[in-house]
Amino acid sequence: MTDEKGANQLSSSGHEYVIQSLLDTDLYKFTMMQTVLHQHPAAEVEYHFRSRNKQLDFSECLVEIEQEIAHLCQLRLTEDELNYLGKLDYIKPDFIHFLRLFRLDQRFIYLSGNEGELILKIQGPWLHTILFEVPLLSIISEVYCRKHNPQPDLKGARARLHEKIDLVRSQPEYADFRFSDFGTRRRYSRNWQQEVVQTLAQELPEQFSGTSNLDLARRLNLKPVGTLAHEFMQAFQALGPRLIDSQKMALEAWVHEYRGQLGIALTDVVGMDAFLRDFDLYFAKLFDGLRQDSGDPVEWTEKALAHYQKLNIDPRSKTLVYSDGLTMHSALDLHTRFRKRCKPAFGIGTHLTNDIMSETPINIVLKMTSCNGQAVAKLSDSPGKAMSDDEGYMAYLAQVFEVDIL
Repeated sequence: MTDEKGANQLSSSGHEYVIQSLLDTDLYKFTMMQTVLHQHPAAEVEYHFRSRNKQLDFSECLVEIEQEIAHLCQLRLTEDELNYLGKLDYIKPDFIHFLRLFRLDQRFIYLSGNEGELILKIQGPWLHTILFEVPLLSIISEVYCRKHNPQPDLKGARARLHEKIDLVRSQPEYADFRFSDFGTRRRYSRNWQQEVVQTLAQELPEQFSGTSNLDLARRLNLKPVGTLAHEFMQAFQALGPRLIDSQKMALEAWVHEYRGQLGIALTDVVGMDAFLRDFDLYFAKLFDGLRQDSGDPVEWTEKALAHYQKLNIDPRSKTLVYSDGLTMHSALDLHTRFRKRCKPAFGIGTHLTNDIMSETPINIVLKMTSCNGQAVAKLSDSPGKAMSDDEGYMAYLAQVFEVDIL
């Protein structure tokens, strides 16, 4: 099998390559990349891989992952794909011209193995490395899954998917429930994610809002969903003159780039309390809402609603997006609880795209750890989700923002 440029789409193991398009990633990688091109094209960054599952054995995966990465770095965006991106009203013509020449560079990747542990580091220009994260995680996830569960119970997985669909249909108050697929980076496979997304779009056309995956959104005529990620907020810890102003600088940079579009702000890079101290009336009016990705979602919501009320903003006009390890049950519970007090929306990942493994689903991340030679960190609102390679810097960050390290 070959793609439209003639590149072989089968690996030496006989499988189709995991990534067959540079659009097989989350929308927010491109929206952040455009902002980097326009505002910080010279920034240098470093990312490190981490598995939150203990003692995963990648020893049989390394060779295949290397082959997949080599293939990934041969891909270019096609004219059809560029035309699709160009029709998104927040993507600018000069960015399309840049992407026409763009290709990922394998020289920026360091990959090795050590007694079953996977060691992966990316180091290079932010503009040229930002698109690595999601496809690399998708590659690692799919290669691991097919090595450790080569004969998946697809019949059982399809039955569980339809149970989730029936659950959404079961109550009248779920008619205004809205959720999207956020499952690219930890999916069982590319083909399974496509089947899940197609099924949801067909069976729940009102409740299913779209997908974060640009390739699926393009091919299935769905809405691409996403704004910005942790790395964008983290980078500004190194890009500005004062650490204490980093969140405000990141939000201001986003406003400058998108002028009111893509207006969902991520709250947990240094924790919700510290975020709300910076999220003043100016930002609260400019942004359409907030995204919760760690901590207790009920506690987080109450803080968000109280903050809007304190600013004399009706919370019912704001969208609160939940994306932290959701199941269909937990999303519906939050919807029922808060549907009359705000506009809740949900991004569901692993529960949709990797509810197929016979063991605990893989939980892997690839996070920015430095920018321009300076450590950056995510503190999070959940124990175990904080990430940095520099404990001293994490302590300093927590001190500056007056938060506890979880």
